[in-house]
Amino acid sequence: MSIAILFPGQGSQKFGMGKRLFEKSPEAKELWLKAEKISGVPLREIYWESNDNTLMANTRNLQPAITVVNLALWTYIKEYIKPTCTAGHSLGEFSSLAAAKVLSVDDVLQAVSLRGQLMADADPDGIGSMYAVLRLNAEQVENLCKEVSERSGKMVRLANRNTPGQFAISGHKQALEEVVEKAQDLGGKCIPLAVSGAFHTPLMADASNEFAKYLGTLDFHDAEFPVYCNINGEPLTEAEKLRSAMKKQMTSSVYWIEIICNQYEHGVRKWFEFGPQGILTRMMRQIIKVNEGADSCFETIHIPNLEEADNYISNNS
Repeated sequence: MSIAILFPGQGSQKFGMGKRLFEKSPEAKELWLKAEKISGVPLREIYWESNDNTLMANTRNLQPAITVVNLALWTYIKEYIKPTCTAGHSLGEFSSLAAAKVLSVDDVLQAVSLRGQLMADADPDGIGSMYAVLRLNAEQVENLCKEVSERSGKMVRLANRNTPGQFAISGHKQALEEVVEKAQDLGGKCIPLAVSGAFHTPLMADASNEFAKYLGTLDFHDAEFPVYCNINGEPLTEAEKLRSAMKKQMTSSVYWIEIICNQYEHGVRKWFEFGPQGILTRMMRQIIKVNEGADSCFETIHIPNLEEADNYISNNS
């Protein structure tokens, strides 16, 4: 059976995430300490003590924190799973690069820490944000974004194609609010996302250009198993093609529907998600049900914490 491992990105944070695993696993402890040193951010204080939603959603803090949680869970359990491919949602794609040994863990932690800083600095005044849009289709959302952008001169776009009934829009707050109002008039439901910028839009262009220069200095390797890429949903294994895709990722839309459908088409029937809240697991079920039929045979396993990891290990040893 083909097996995919999935890693979430921003918006999947949870207070207390990773703490129990840190206390048990020397490898997890090392990852947290290394990430704090590289990022210069007191991650454990923010995510285990403060319970401050603003601090936890700040992209400068969140990017290294989520990456550490993802990779600590994967490292703890990886001897018991033999993946045939991987994917990560937005920020989570860097966890996939580490899992597939395209980049070293140290390089990934350096990269996501810089990425968080650049994305935070790209919008110091907080002019951008994101919303989830439910109950509308892609064409309706794209048309609303195009209409508002052209009329107002403010950037707003469909940024994440998450499921056939759930999309993320991103852009200037003023334009977002107008799209939200129009979407609600059409019967849509709109939810503000716990992020701190207009991610996956041209508003990130300066940060993206700077980050691309940094990616050019890293030692990319061919992937041990295919990485399905955010920018188009296609699998890649060649080092330079993966570097090129990652250089475009920050300003490109996330084609998550296409990723899951392509994995299914290529034989994947079992998915593991490593991350705090199971967001990708819920989205994946919606994608498969709509696109492949409700009777499709597939399995999803969410590993959010030490307890579930240990349960899986004990049942599969």
